[in-house]
Amino acid sequence: MSRIRLLSPTTVNRIAAGEVIERPAAAVKELVENALDAGAGRIAVALDTGGIDRIEVTDDGIGMTPEELTLAVLRHATSKLDDETLVRITTLGFRGEALPSIGAAARLAITSRPRDAAHAAVISVEGGAVTDPAPAAGAPGTRVVVRDLFFATPARRKFLKHPRTEGDHAEAAVRRLALAAPQVAFRLECDGRVCFDLPAQDRAARVAALFGPEAAAALLPLEASRGPYRLSGFICSPAINRATSATQAMTVNDRPVADPVLKTAVRVAYRDVIASNRHAVVALWLDLPPEELDVNVHPAKTELRFRDATAIRSLVIGGIGRALAAGAGTGVPAPALTEHRPALHLAWSRPPAAGGIRALPLPGFPHAAPGAAQAFGVPQDPGFPQGPGLPPAAGLGQAASAVAERQLPLQAGPAARVLPTPQPDPAHPLGAPVAQVLDTYVIAVAADGSLVLVDQHAAHERLTHEAIRAQMLDGGVRSQALLLPAVVDLPGGGVARLLARAPDLARLGLELEAFGPGAVLVRALPAALGAPDPAPLLRDLADELAEFEETTTLEARLDAVIARMACHGSIRAGRRLTQPEMDALLRQMEATPRAATCSHGRPTVLKLSKAEIELLFGRR
Repeated sequence: MSRIRLLSPTTVNRIAAGEVIERPAAAVKELVENALDAGAGRIAVALDTGGIDRIEVTDDGIGMTPEELTLAVLRHATSKLDDETLVRITTLGFRGEALPSIGAAARLAITSRPRDAAHAAVISVEGGAVTDPAPAAGAPGTRVVVRDLFFATPARRKFLKHPRTEGDHAEAAVRRLALAAPQVAFRLECDGRVCFDLPAQDRAARVAALFGPEAAAALLPLEASRGPYRLSGFICSPAINRATSATQAMTVNDRPVADPVLKTAVRVAYRDVIASNRHAVVALWLDLPPEELDVNVHPAKTELRFRDATAIRSLVIGGIGRALAAGAGTGVPAPALTEHRPALHLAWSRPPAAGGIRALPLPGFPHAAPGAAQAFGVPQDPGFPQGPGLPPAAGLGQAASAVAERQLPLQAGPAARVLPTPQPDPAHPLGAPVAQVLDTYVIAVAADGSLVLVDQHAAHERLTHEAIRAQMLDGGVRSQALLLPAVVDLPGGGVARLLARAPDLARLGLELEAFGPGAVLVRALPAALGAPDPAPLLRDLADELAEFEETTTLEARLDAVIARMACHGSIRAGRRLTQPEMDALLRQMEATPRAATCSHGRPTVLKLSKAEIELLFGRR
């Protein structure tokens, strides 16, 4: 007897189902795509326990006859593929695998009625076993009900995540499809809760409805083309950013995708205007000839291959760059990032015996107070000009005189604030503060003469992080009640994610309550944060929680949540500090573990020894 045998059709279908339907979100995606391909004008999705127990998708599309229902549940039967060369694919589905895969792994019932039919028909598939179609009551269109997903494949079912996590993935899949097809009305219910109910609308209104009011107020339109490729959509200004890439929606030929070429292009386009650990908010539609695109890469059809990926990348980077430069609705290009950037202008005085290095005054910039030069050991010359617009001092070099006479039209900006000469204590490795530069960086001098540079926001973020973490380990974070509770609107499932973990967040000092659909009421914040605006904090926490998997508490990701809170409660770049505040910051850094980096891994302090400084100046 041969050791090689053919598998039964039922087993083959169940194996194939594992590729197409890996979790409830994949089943929801396939069913909604079928509804869109059927020309639906309204689609309603309902989920129970994250889609594990029940998925229901109802549409008002063209419907199916009993004969078509019989074919629809057979593998590789499809009405969408006219060109079997797979060159011009214009529909979302084309493989003919979704319905038989779902029927092989779950209990599937399809009720459908063409618009000109007298009644509907229903067909059932349970673990691969198909019943004959039967007459049924039903409105024009199709209603698909999936129950007990993966009951026939226990190996796959036991690897599903917590229902809340599966529900988040399913909701994200429906949101992507709703963004891709704004001309279709969408309704989503999760365990009886209406997540959103959107009418048919234009792209701008759909993006605003799904991304939230903050993003809606900062949308910049984008239009770009390159040969046969056309890019359109909306991006947000760099000031609106998120902790994750969940609010990056990309559609290619009306197909929602998660393509690495497009994601990399977006990251590169924002690279110079957004922090490396933050993510831009974009909704992009890319249209190109079908023959320029290969969608038959993966059964999930979310990965693509472009014939000319370089041209696509250039189109996205260039289009976003021009949209960012145009400003918010002004139509007037903003200055290039390199224009009018403040620089340090120094001039050597003559004769050399009379001076050292002096700061050359520039119009519009504050000038150092009297005695500031001596604080750095720079001799002062009574004849050196101190006011803007004065002629250059006698003895300055020709190049310096030309700079001073040019009267550059620079904007007033933060200058270096020089403090009285300190006396560094050898017991303090970070030394004593001597200046603050750009209202962001603290300059200190250590007892051994080393130069110390501190990023005040990154450093204070680590201090706040460790303070909250220490309180947490001691039994609970001290909270500060708000005088007036704050109402924060959140898009999507952010409210549900936060409220589901409200007891855990309360241990972190963050007290929340439900406040109608799409909003939460903030009653208290961690005392260590001071008084930050709770809205950005909650948006980032909701995104952070969306990345969680099966954990029902915050223990497994405690540091990530505390880091997010610490970032919002720290002193910001651009805030002027007093000398006692700078000194307190340095002293706390010396006493705090892990203070050499911020919560995101960036350095908080740089220290240059005498030898390193001499090496920079070529003295070694």
